[in-house]
Amino acid sequence: MEMTEIQKQILVLTQEGIPITSSPYQDISQQLSITEEEVVKQITLMKELGIIRRFGASIGHRDIGITANAMCVWNVPDENVEDVGKLMATVDDVTHCYARPRHPGWPYNIFTMVHSYSRDECLAIAEEISKLTGIDDYKVMFSEKEFKKIGIRL
Repeated sequence: MEMTEIQKQILVLTQEGIPITSSPYQDISQQLSITEEEVVKQITLMKELGIIRRFGASIGHRDIGITANAMCVWNVPDENVEDVGKLMATVDDVTHCYARPRHPGWPYNIFTMVHSYSRDECLAIAEEISKLTGIDDYKVMFSEKEFKKIGIRL
């Protein structure tokens, strides 16, 4: 389906983030000379039509002081991957949890991403996950540099 001109304009105005105000949809509507209800209707329609997959907040964690980011890799028995992965995913500090194939020289098959204010806090979170799951064969790898973190742009 082809996007309408108003849909394109909404995406252009929101692709760098929605305004941080008490009335972001109203602010967008004023820029486009349409109603706030029409902005919401068009965003909902674009989601329903598959033009966009998601419309929501994405916090720039580095901007708010969360600078320690760690990928924790876990060596989980293959027969327990499903249950352990689901348990790890319930930990509030885990933002991503994936099962991945093992490779020669790399025994880890579950990957969890955690973010915190310090490396010590990330290590404590990994230790908490280890105690929760009983998995003690893991490594914590810290991010050194963020190269890209943007969505698609029109």
